[in-house]
Amino acid sequence: MAASTDTTGNKAARALRRYWRANIRFMAVLLGLWALAGLGAGILFADALNAYRISGTGFPLGFWFAHQGSIIVFVLLILAYCLYMNRLDKRHRRELESTEQEG
Repeated sequence: MAASTDTTGNKAARALRRYWRANIRFMAVLLGLWALAGLGAGILFADALNAYRISGTGFPLGFWFAHQGSIIVFVLLILAYCLYMNRLDKRHRRELESTEQEG
């Protein structure tokens, strides 16, 4: 009986490690995209992007990214994180329930 409980505990611990590994990996990707949009497009590549203008407004593209684009990208990244985490939580919950039923 103790062996099956230990196995169930090990499976749950491995599932939890997989959950956090997936969470941190996705968060790192999102932070990289945010840095690319905010720092890269808004500051580092602003001069190159300023060669282009947003039609109808006359604003340079680098200026737009520095002031509006990075905020829009940030909100979209929050949405992506929320949707991904909901899916990951459901998958993790199903995995834990199947582990509990086995043990």
